Amino acid sequence: MPTVILGGGIIGSSIAYYLSQSQPADEIHVIESSSTLFCSASGYAAGFMAKDWFAPALAPLGELSFKLHESLSAEHGGAQKWGYMKGVALSLGSASNKGGARGDDWLRAGTSRAETAAGTTQYPDPDVPEWLTQQQDAVVEQISDADTTAQVDPLRLCRFLMDACTSRGVKLHYPTRASSLVKDESGAITGVKIVNLDTKAESTIPCTNLVVCAGPWTPQVFRDLFPLSKVSLPIYSLAGYSLVLRSPRHTLEHEQKTYGGGSHSVFTTLPASCGFSPEIFSREGGEIYIAGLNTRTIPLPERPDDFHKSMDQKEMDRLKGAAVRLLGKLAEGTVGASDEAPSVDDLEITREGLCFRPASERGTPYVARVDDKLLGDGGMTGKGGVFIASGHGPWGISLSLGTGKVIADMVRGVQPAADVSGLGLDVTDAVRSRL
Repeated sequence: MPTVILGGGIIGSSIAYYLSQSQPADEIHVIESSSTLFCSASGYAAGFMAKDWFAPALAPLGELSFKLHESLSAEHGGAQKWGYMKGVALSLGSASNKGGARGDDWLRAGTSRAETAAGTTQYPDPDVPEWLTQQQDAVVEQISDADTTAQVDPLRLCRFLMDACTSRGVKLHYPTRASSLVKDESGAITGVKIVNLDTKAESTIPCTNLVVCAGPWTPQVFRDLFPLSKVSLPIYSLAGYSLVLRSPRHTLEHEQKTYGGGSHSVFTTLPASCGFSPEIFSREGGEIYIAGLNTRTIPLPERPDDFHKSMDQKEMDRLKGAAVRLLGKLAEGTVGASDEAPSVDDLEITREGLCFRPASERGTPYVARVDDKLLGDGGMTGKGGVFIASGHGPWGISLSLGTGKVIADMVRGVQPAADVSGLGLDVTDAVRSRL
């Protein structure tokens, strides 16, 4: 049965990857509106992954996805191809943050993601990476072991997944958007009309199964195609600034010899003067990624490749200031960086980024089939169905492969590989009254 996937980011690529393992690939179509692939969160995210940092409803999907990342890397040389590496997570703050709130409570409260670390395991004093600048009145704690967190370069992973899909025969259409649905007399969906955003050429793709996974654009895409639907997806756009940089204290030699090819993820509550909680990740190839400056106030651009128009240089400078404070060379004669004695800027910035992530108001994503009765206009989809996969927030990369596998299972009509019953469309937060 033909399947149309609306969204060519890491979630859409993962769905196409697993679905094309068992379904004729030439019946799978990925529709992407950007003229450049992976130019938002899928390509600009940190790439941090955790096995067990999730709310109970999300825990089975988180564990499945972590295992799939590990097995995919082992099978296809992910360490070399997309920088897959295990590592440890650290908390940098004034007090312990282990065992805090799960879900995205940390996100809503503007605190550190370290608060979502699972359990209360007591670890020994950590080996603090040399690239992390000593901070006054700061405590560094280990909050994971090396088997439960990992790191990838998401852009390279996305390219691998999409290349694998298209080499099997999956059809990729971009820059293209879905304009409307084609239905038969019974109301069953039989096709999707698409328009090429460059040439304005229109065409129709046969469709029995429709998957909407367009990141923060998912609610609008769904409304456009199902204007009479009772479903309202409370997914908002969380914009985040990021930097990729290099430090003389983190070379390839450090990566391989000092840290044995492992990564460090540092979740901070310092410096307080930043006004946000920076997150720092060492990545394969001697890169360091820093982010954590998030906002809901930036309007979502019409297309992902318009992100540069939304960038506020003052906000980017705030992130740069935090990077220097946390990663710069410690000024001579000081025992730790502080507002009064800042670090020296000897960092090389290789990329500035602003991406838009889909976050849900309830704190967990939607990974589910939409009940036909909620689609409006008769609510008939025939033998196939309509599926939603969005709202992953800052966990999109970590949960990507598991989401792809589960949605592929749903489309095929088999038991999902993980229990996602808690990630469905809850009437209380996803269905608006039509009274």
